[in-house]
Amino acid sequence: MRSHILLNPGPVTLSNKVRQALLTPDMCHRENNFAQMAQRIQNKIENVYHEMADKYKAVLLTGSGTSAVEAMLSTFIEKENSSTLILANGVYGERMASILERQGKKTCVLSSDWSDEIQFEEAEKLLSGENDILYIVTVHNETTTGRLNDVKRVTELCKKYNKFLLVDAVSSFGGELFDFLDEYGTVKAVAATANKCLHGTPGVSFVLAEMELLELGKSNSMSLYLDLIPYYQAQKKGFSPFTQAVHNYFALEAALDELEESGGIKARHERYKELSERIQSELNNLGFYTYLRTDDYSSMITSFNVPDYLTYEEIHETCYEAGFIIYAGQGGFEGSMFRIANMGNIQNKDVDRLINVFQKLSQK
Repeated sequence: MRSHILLNPGPVTLSNKVRQALLTPDMCHRENNFAQMAQRIQNKIENVYHEMADKYKAVLLTGSGTSAVEAMLSTFIEKENSSTLILANGVYGERMASILERQGKKTCVLSSDWSDEIQFEEAEKLLSGENDILYIVTVHNETTTGRLNDVKRVTELCKKYNKFLLVDAVSSFGGELFDFLDEYGTVKAVAATANKCLHGTPGVSFVLAEMELLELGKSNSMSLYLDLIPYYQAQKKGFSPFTQAVHNYFALEAALDELEESGGIKARHERYKELSERIQSELNNLGFYTYLRTDDYSSMITSFNVPDYLTYEEIHETCYEAGFIIYAGQGGFEGSMFRIANMGNIQNKDVDRLINVFQKLSQK
């Protein structure tokens, strides 16, 4: 079976080292060797960003990135006595609103058009008046369009109005720089996953939360499986309340080691920028124009307009036949947009081939 280069925003094309880790001999999740591995992984996650080391603790879950987001919101946000402000400008911000609404938790949603930035002015007007908001939640890298939201600006609002922040960093952790962690006490937790910028496999996600918040032992969760507090208590000794995705742990540890060996978060971010800037420039020159301004994008995913003379299906099929998987637009963007991510084991020669595919497409 031919292997495709994955240019969708997770799962990613694996390195040989990570793929080989999946062949590690079977292990029981109740044995000490698993517990030791789990604790090593927690420590490595906590040290991806030096600003988080010794301040935040990683709680590991078996599930997708959404499970980590839902666990974070479920555990820390109260059902009574306060409300939560959701700053949304894409699918994943709106998904957080849906999660909280299903839990019966009081919310206020400021939804921007998916093409636009967060409504900062409206948020400040709301926060400056009488309100019962305790938490603000938002998405760092909104892969609906590829926009990197200005979370640092959100933290400034939090500090000004004495609110706390929870961040969906599912598609930015390990690839983007976290400029919003400069003052401890505002960002209470971030949710992330193994199978995006960390270059692991689907099946392991995690929440990095303030140690003091976890040590309080207070949970607002309405879920048994997604309550972070029992996980945190059990994982102090390396174990978990439920069966964990053992082989995906093997892959994640290998991926974290590769991240460190390659120069850490700064080196990965620079590599992503190099790839994304080249893809944007080359495709723009061929008439496949970016949907947003180039300055608005994160370093790992770009959205492009579908030209009038092509359909998304034609672009996808041509890329697929050449060995690449690209991604369609979501919601109202379906058919008018496509997205290209540059996470994972992407080599320069892969981008060379990709550009050749779009050169042929531009001549149709």
